Amino acid sequence: MIFLYAFLILMAIVAPLALVYHRVRTGHRGKAPLIANICCFFGMTLVIAGVFLSQGASAASEAAVAANPDAIATGMGYLSAALSVGICSIGGGVAVAASASAALGALSENENLFGKSLIFVGLAEGLALYGLLIGFMIISKL
Repeated sequence: MIFLYAFLILMAIVAPLALVYHRVRTGHRGKAPLIANICCFFGMTLVIAGVFLSQGASAASEAAVAANPDAIATGMGYLSAALSVGICSIGGGVAVAASASAALGALSENENLFGKSLIFVGLAEGLALYGLLIGFMIISKL
């Protein structure tokens, strides 16, 4: 049965890509069908993951709650630590990208601005470090 699922997933990937390849070879644009293929594939992957993972996860979570009543609180603590680190790291990366490119542009016009621009880039990097610190503080309380 699992081989049938694997074959269906493989065909769901290969068949639309073959159609996109054929469209490009015949001179048509292939960007829109390729984007539709990617969106459908990831949507189908999420649905399949939800169906297959929900069955065993509910039984396991009921057994874990029966064994340890604080299991949900501990799980939420780990989830909040991961979210604080992840979101702060993404925000820090976006801030560093914006401030570092602006700093390089300012340095190309005036080399005396190096110290000031370095401070802004460092502040943006500090955001990710603060998220990591909060994550450690959350985990230490669990």
